[in-house]
Amino acid sequence: MEPAFWQKRWDDNQIGFHRTDVNPFLQAHWLKLALPAGSRVLVPLCGKSLDMAWLKEQGHRVLGVELSRRAVEDFFREQALPVQVSEQGAFEVWRSNDIEVWCGDFFALQAQDVADCMGLYDRAAAIALPPEMRARYMAHLEQVLPMGCKGLLLTMDYDQQLLAGPPFSVPDDEVRRGYARGKVQALEEREVIEESPKFLQAGVESVVERVYRVQF
Repeated sequence: MEPAFWQKRWDDNQIGFHRTDVNPFLQAHWLKLALPAGSRVLVPLCGKSLDMAWLKEQGHRVLGVELSRRAVEDFFREQALPVQVSEQGAFEVWRSNDIEVWCGDFFALQAQDVADCMGLYDRAAAIALPPEMRARYMAHLEQVLPMGCKGLLLTMDYDQQLLAGPPFSVPDDEVRRGYARGKVQALEEREVIEESPKFLQAGVESVVERVYRVQF
């Protein structure tokens, strides 16, 4: 996926991937990470997710990273948050108290930028990327996140031959291979094919959503 693809999706308001509620898997499993109060949480490819506001409500400092400036603008406007904008390296940084969203290329993120991130929440990043870019994404996370960082990873698993992504299928073995240096634990999986008309129309027989606990 080239950056222009996602820029156009946001510019054309083709954002069916955006949830208008807080993800129930996040609400069900986040406290199992037992992160200290005030911990900073990285949210890659965050869009304008309401999950960031929920994480802030749990007492966390949130660091979102998003390519689309339109998405960043929409988030702060829709949340009615006062914002300050500045430049930091390759990023345009939008700040409002305990929420920061860095607008730019995720792969420009460096270890010093996330050195105090003890949490990770990935609902939309892994499933947004095709296999080769996803492998690069996982490797980059392992490279920049500090040792001991813990997070939740949400994936989808289905027959990719029947339907092109995004969202892309991320099989269980790929997750375990991609984060082999850390610890991966599957927390829950759920069959959602009956809730997925696009997949049914394509002849897909099964769509499994999974939640993982990952420790780096």
